[in-house]
Amino acid sequence: MELRQLRYFTAVFSEGSISRAAGSLLISQPALTRQIHVLEREVGTALFERVPSGVQATAAGRALYEHARQLLRLADATREAARSAAPVKEQVEIALPPGIPQDWLLGVVRSIRRRVPDAALSLLDANSTEQLRMLGEGSIDIGLIHQDPPSTVHGRLLFEHPFGVAVRPGHSLSGRARCPLRDLDDVRVLAHARDQVPAGHDRMITAAHDLGVAPQWRFARFSENAVACAEAVDADAVLLSRASAERLLPGWEWSELVEPSVPLRTWAVRQMQTRRIVATVMAALV
Repeated sequence: MELRQLRYFTAVFSEGSISRAAGSLLISQPALTRQIHVLEREVGTALFERVPSGVQATAAGRALYEHARQLLRLADATREAARSAAPVKEQVEIALPPGIPQDWLLGVVRSIRRRVPDAALSLLDANSTEQLRMLGEGSIDIGLIHQDPPSTVHGRLLFEHPFGVAVRPGHSLSGRARCPLRDLDDVRVLAHARDQVPAGHDRMITAAHDLGVAPQWRFARFSENAVACAEAVDADAVLLSRASAERLLPGWEWSELVEPSVPLRTWAVRQMQTRRIVATVMAALV
């Protein structure tokens, strides 16, 4: 198996068409088809199947694609390192959920760059559900999730901080350091959709039900546009962490929810079997 074949394979995968991939690679369509057939013989299974719009990857093709991307990234990094006489760095993809304290995150990035100089960090935003899916697909190396990790991955609890509510200026609940959950009865409260913070979402709904409290819940998928989402549903309070409230809702006063307190836990997760550099970076998350 050659890197050239993997580049051809990833081009066909991305284009969804052998003819379009051949055009982008500046080779003939028959030559590209032959190389794909050679690769399929080497791996022992079909990598693509024909569809009306061109071709689509089989299950084996999708699995190979993630490995091929990593190999090609390493090959490109190696070539660049050789050109610049710089040490080779391995790419480590880390996904971040909403609500991560920025001071903590910047400190961690600086610490990893100092303690793990062989790692080239790449960060992206995704909610907990999306991260677990991407981790299973191999498109990220480490996820930071707001839910207890499944038994199929290796998890490490990083920290927890309380949920709270940011209250609309002038509302009767504003100006408090703490807000008992029962005081949200019949208050219009905007909260993240379940797939964004599943564990915290379920604990909050259950706690309210157990107390006989009935907030007027309004659920939405939001990360940056909290003010607009709150205005759209005429919410008087928004359920989120202090870090998110300070960043997204300036002028809205944040109060910690108590009686009961519902902590928002943040875990780091990775695959059970992973590259050494990924395990090292995960261990450096403090």
